[in-house]
Order: sequence, then structure tokens, then C-alpha cells
Amino acid sequence: MRRPGTRLLGQRARLRWIHLILGGALFMPYWLVGTVVMGPLSDGQSMFSASLQVQFGAYAIGLPLAALTSLFPLTRPMSVAAARALCGIAPGRLADVPARGRGAQARTAGWFTLHLGLGALVSGATLALPPFAVSLMALPFSASLRESELASMWGLDRSWAPWVCLPAGLSMLIALAAVAAGTGAFLARQAPRLLGPSPADRLAVAERRAAELAVRNRLARELHDSVGHALSAVTLQASAARRVLDGGEEQDREFVREALEAIEETTRRTVGELDSVLGLLRRDEEDAADGEFDSPGLGSLDALLKGAGREVALTVTGTLDRVPDAVSREAYRIVQEGLTNAARYADGERVNARIALTDEDLEITMENPLPVRAPVARPDGGRGLRGIAERARLLGGTSEAGASGGVWRLAVRLPVGGHR
Repeated sequence: MRRPGTRLLGQRARLRWIHLILGGALFMPYWLVGTVVMGPLSDGQSMFSASLQVQFGAYAIGLPLAALTSLFPLTRPMSVAAARALCGIAPGRLADVPARGRGAQARTAGWFTLHLGLGALVSGATLALPPFAVSLMALPFSASLRESELASMWGLDRSWAPWVCLPAGLSMLIALAAVAAGTGAFLARQAPRLLGPSPADRLAVAERRAAELAVRNRLARELHDSVGHALSAVTLQASAARRVLDGGEEQDREFVREALEAIEETTRRTVGELDSVLGLLRRDEEDAADGEFDSPGLGSLDALLKGAGREVALTVTGTLDRVPDAVSREAYRIVQEGLTNAARYADGERVNARIALTDEDLEITMENPLPVRAPVARPDGGRGLRGIAERARLLGGTSEAGASGGVWRLAVRLPVGGHR
């Protein structure tokens, strides 16, 4: 347990006291309106009259006005910011978004009224009580104070009375600190219940989190497909160039030159795509969720096949320019991943690729002979085929892959009718 002094005047207690004073400051406009209303009802007394009837009447009028104005959307975010900073409440227990629904609005109104109402009382006591308590404590040491009319009225002009005032004034200050600490702790306990997230707020947070995870998963797939394909193609081109150089044939220099050009073009394109993806990852999460990654589409197939590092026979049926952008980007990645798998497992065999566009579907078929030796299995099982299946499923299509008759075949169907 903390020591009593820390509870009353520790950093947390002081911050909560400031929070209460802030509530009192916010209550001042409502109190002033209340005094204007109370003026005609209090026998013409001034709005700044010291009458308790006027003061507490204005207080009673100001509370409903504060509850009414708490219905503005920004009330809860501002209240949450103040409570989190000054009351020491964990961020996850409060809702930062405007209150939606009658239940959330009612709880926000209850908090706002409670904060301003208690803050006004504690602020008033903080302004009035310390000067009075200090005067009492100074009474034994000041002859002018002992001879004042106020001391005579309160019977403090007797010889023993001033010494009683010293502990009385100190007790008043301690009591004020205790009331402020207790009131601040009470508000801190009520904040999660009144300003905490409603079921609708939790659902909105879950949906936003799911959207952010979807964006990150999409970017991870882009990185896997782009970088994985580039590394496979560069490895094959470099390996072929090395074998040609080791053979020492003069007429094969042109092949080496073409291989090096393909490596240069593939790495340059991949670095550009990598910069684009990393740029999205460096953005704020909200911007990344709204942003679109500038992924290449089917129009970039020529550059992709040139850097594939193997002979690829491509047959295209239909006009690919008519394919919607979203389908075109995903189809490009599917072809890229198919070539990456072929580069990894086909042992340099020719790849036959067919792309056919109909009125309703885009069909992608890729075939290559199986190698004589079984390929080495990757420890994690690979993510390429899984990524292809995910892309096809998200677009409402299908994906099939498997070996049959000594040939590995990948067949993907993507609907295009609903994306036009």
C-alpha cells in the first residue's frame, strides 16, 4: 500500500486534481447562464451575489445544460483524451471514437455531467478554502488578524483561540487534498464504464483491424511473388551464363549478353515493385488501407517472360486489354508464380502457357514436364500454390494444380463478368 502522503499529493493524485479543475473551468459558461436565469428569481440580487441560493441555483441549472451539450460528437473523444492523460487509465479501456447509439451517448452525457459537476465543486473549494485556511494558521502570529472584525465575529480574539486555529487550518488543507484525491479516484473508476467502448465500437475496431491485416497479407503476397520470381529467374540466367562461359565457345557470347540483360531488367523491375510495397508499409495504417499498390498487369507479360530464364511458349486468345484492372493484376501474379514454380521444379524444361479470355472468364493454364528426379521439398511446404488459390478465391474463381501423365499442370479460372 502506498503511503498516505503519496495518495493525497503524489503525481497521480495531482494530475487527477488538475482533471477536476479542468472540469470546473469547463462548467463556468453553464454556471454563468444559470446565474442569469437565477437573477430575476432571487429578488433582483446580482449575478455575482455571494448568496448560496444564487450560487447553487445556478449550479443546478448548469448541470442539465452540460448534459445536453455533451451530445455533440466530439465530446467523447475530448473527454477520453483528458481522462487518459490525467487520470492514468489504460488506452484500451476507453473509446476514442464519437459516441454512436443512445446507450453510448447516455453514458457520455453521464460522464460529462459528472466530471463538470464534481469538478465545479472541487474547483470552488480549491479557490476558496486555501486562503481561509492559511489565514487561520497565521492568526497566532499576526496581531492585526486577531484584532480584525472577522476574528471578533468568530470569537477568535480570545487568548487561547488563535492556537486552536493552527491545527484547524492545517486540517482543512488536508481535508481538501483528501476530497480531491477521493473524487479523482472515483472518476477514474467510472471512466471505463462511462467512456469505455460499446459492442458497436468493438465491432468497428475488429473490422478495421481485419482490413489492416488483409492489406498486410496482400502486400506480403506481392513481395513473395515478385521477389521469389525475380530470384528464381536471376538464378537460372546466371547459371546458364556461367555454363556458357565455362564452355568457352566464342559464338555463345551473345547468349551471355542476353542473359545478363535479362538479369538487369528483372532486378530493376523487382526493385521498383519492392520500393512501391515498402512505401505502402511505411505509411500510416489508415493510408495503407486506402492506398492501392501499383502492381503490373497482363500488359507487362512480355517483360515477365523475357526475364523468366527459360523458354516459354505463350498462347493468348482474346484481347487482354478488356480484362478489368483488378483481375489483370492478380492474373499477372498468378502467371509469375507459375513461372517461379516451373523455374524451381521443371529442371529447365519448356513451359507452355495459355491465356484465354471469354465473355465471363479468364482462363490461365500452364504446363511443364516433370523432372526426372523428384524436386527437393521446401521445409515450409511453399506458399506459391497457396497464394495462387487465395488470389483466385478472392476474385470468385477456382484454381487447380497437380501432376498427371508426367506433366505438371496449373489451371486457374477468374471471372471477369462481374468486374467490368
